[in-house]
Amino acid sequence: MKLQIAIDIFLKKLIEEKNFSKKTQETYSYALSDFKKYFHETFNLEPEIEQIDTDDIRPFLGWLQDKGFSRNSIRLKSSTIKAFFKYLYRKEIIDNNPAAPLASPKKQKILPSFLTEREIDNLLISQDGDEFEQIRNKFLIQIIYSSGLRISEALNLQSKDILLKNHTIKVLGKGNKERIVPIGMQALQLYQKYIQVSNSLRKRNSLFIFLDSKGKQLTYSKAYKIVHNAMKSVTETKQKSPHTLRHTFATHLINNGADIRSVGEMLGHSSLSSTQIYTHLSIDKLKDIYKNSHPKA
Repeated sequence: MKLQIAIDIFLKKLIEEKNFSKKTQETYSYALSDFKKYFHETFNLEPEIEQIDTDDIRPFLGWLQDKGFSRNSIRLKSSTIKAFFKYLYRKEIIDNNPAAPLASPKKQKILPSFLTEREIDNLLISQDGDEFEQIRNKFLIQIIYSSGLRISEALNLQSKDILLKNHTIKVLGKGNKERIVPIGMQALQLYQKYIQVSNSLRKRNSLFIFLDSKGKQLTYSKAYKIVHNAMKSVTETKQKSPHTLRHTFATHLINNGADIRSVGEMLGHSSLSSTQIYTHLSIDKLKDIYKNSHPKA
């Protein structure tokens, strides 16, 4: 069996299993495409899947490094390769799992970028307006920051998920895990304003809150550009993305006294270690308090 056929079988399995998001499917697809490209560039062939062994896979990680991929990107691609061969072995498509002996590269710890409270204020002000797209864009930014949502979670929201009486949102996160998170009054007011201006565009079969100008669900790429372009005029932070707003949500909560476990629950983190990266930011605040309060500082 050729490598591409095995890849197609694996990717079809991902699509059929609903607990894999579109983004995860794309990540796996890109990684396996690079794996195939590696064989073409290095050996000028597409191998039979049964002929690939561990010594063929290890140089692939070095090839990725030579191509300029970051440590985290290589780690994700390595995990994909391991999952790919594990699946093929479990389904008895191959007799041995050549990826089993491979150790995944350690995750690179990168401190998250975030906006200051003043920058958030300026970001929201920059989106003021009464047109559909202006109100939508401001609401998108506001709800991600207000409730700490992932961009995919925001784009998949439906009206039934906004619980107006309780001031909460029902969110479907990674692995189809459901959580309830608070939503601020400003975001709720924007939501009601947005629903009014979007009703004329909303089609009968359109359940999603965030729409494009044609009444279809707003895409990830379009939403990313909206947030990125809005940030360019208000902040010098290196990362300008929807996830930066999620980082900002967590940072502002911790800097204003929220406990890390509660923040982790609102973010939908499965373990406390995922949230602990934000504690370095509260340390900066403690330094400021020390400097301003200690008589010998």
